Amino acid sequence: MSRVLVVDDEPAIVTLLQYNLEQADYQVVTAIDGEQALNLALHEKFDVILLDLMLPKMDGVEVTKRLRQEKISTPIIMITAKTSEFDTVFGLELGADDYITKPFSPREVIARMKAVMRRYHDDDGPTSMAAKMDHRLQVADLTIDQDKFQVKRGDQSIDLTPKEFELLLFFAKRPGKVWSREQLLEGVWGFDYSGQTRMVDIHVSHLREKIELDPKHPVLLKTVRGFGYTFEGQP
Repeated sequence: MSRVLVVDDEPAIVTLLQYNLEQADYQVVTAIDGEQALNLALHEKFDVILLDLMLPKMDGVEVTKRLRQEKISTPIIMITAKTSEFDTVFGLELGADDYITKPFSPREVIARMKAVMRRYHDDDGPTSMAAKMDHRLQVADLTIDQDKFQVKRGDQSIDLTPKEFELLLFFAKRPGKVWSREQLLEGVWGFDYSGQTRMVDIHVSHLREKIELDPKHPVLLKTVRGFGYTFEGQP
């Protein structure tokens, strides 16, 4: 039974999510503020975290930041009433895997959860398969350790979020192919996020900032105008 941490300071939302998740055979643990959520996530094992953005004591952005600093890679779906691009970008930049805006349907939340968990926990998923491989992939001047989820350029480590690592690995294993944003959403996020292709652009931009020597003139991860993106580094 998958364990879900639900974090929200609105009792009605917690009750709604807990009821529907338990009906779908998930084990649910709840928290009503950021400090409680952080403590639970640091000391207990969860398969996914549903995290409200606006929380007392510590907001969802800070919780996400602290968890990623502690190398906790549990998938995080941010729940927010805010819809501005700034809020979305900020949460994703810190390491959240997805976001969903209020109001939402429980079915949509469960679908998103299944998508992110499939990338981390499904025995047949690309990420889990990568985790079982005890070897390194050399792409251009980057070394990708598929067992430790680490990327290096020479002796210098490159700090990627879990989703950025997945995206890089997806590209690195398929050099030269042009991928549309929709194909990348399906291949990396494992779900058809209709109308949310901006998420791909955000992650590609962040990945470029970290792996390109000159992000303004990329030589590895390139844009193909009118189509999408391609990765030109050769294994």
